[in-house]
Amino acid sequence: MTSPEPALAPSDEPNAKHVPRSTRIVLVRHAVTPETGSKLSGRAPGIDLSEVGRGQAARAGERLASVPVAAVYASPIERTTQTAALIAEHHGLPVLALPGVIEADYGDWTGEKLSDLMKLELWKTVQAAPSRVRFPGGEAMVAMQARIVEAIEGLVSDHPGATVVVVSHADPIKAAVAHFTGVPLDLFQRIAVAPASVTVLELGPFGATLLKSNDTGSMEDLMPQPTPPAQGDGAEDG
Repeated sequence: MTSPEPALAPSDEPNAKHVPRSTRIVLVRHAVTPETGSKLSGRAPGIDLSEVGRGQAARAGERLASVPVAAVYASPIERTTQTAALIAEHHGLPVLALPGVIEADYGDWTGEKLSDLMKLELWKTVQAAPSRVRFPGGEAMVAMQARIVEAIEGLVSDHPGATVVVVSHADPIKAAVAHFTGVPLDLFQRIAVAPASVTVLELGPFGATLLKSNDTGSMEDLMPQPTPPAQGDGAEDG
């Protein structure tokens, strides 16, 4: 159960406007490419969305069309920027590159078949103890988590009180969710992030709340809620 935020004392009321506002970070995984599920694409260039992926990204854009989005960011890779473009067009916004949310650098594993990688001993460590993994010729998992958390915290600072879309990749999104919900990185494989799914974090002065995870349904609950009329404004009980 979430504890209610403490009420401000009368002496605090004049300073209430200085309390930082919560920012909603809408994390979207890119839609599928011809390699999704068969190869570890990583940061390899030139991998575009497939026809199925373009349909997934278009539907993600439609789901988020009515959400009051202030900015759209994306990892600087084709599949993420293409997904982001189909979201941003509904809001008349440009897609801004955010290097901190780029895919993990898988190093020598980049472009390899997943079926071959699964036979390696290091693959078992990636599943069971990712905090101890550095990909051959690539990035450590703890470094990947640290940079996406830093990038998200930067957006919270830049967009106080706003809703911001960030299109990224499965592992970075899972790592971010793990950090902000207090899940150890070694358990982050328990978090599912499907292609074109939406995961929403609300980050405010009192901590973080996971509002949505791996969601492919309606975004209606992200819309601003009407303020109920105050007592004495003419509203009557029916």
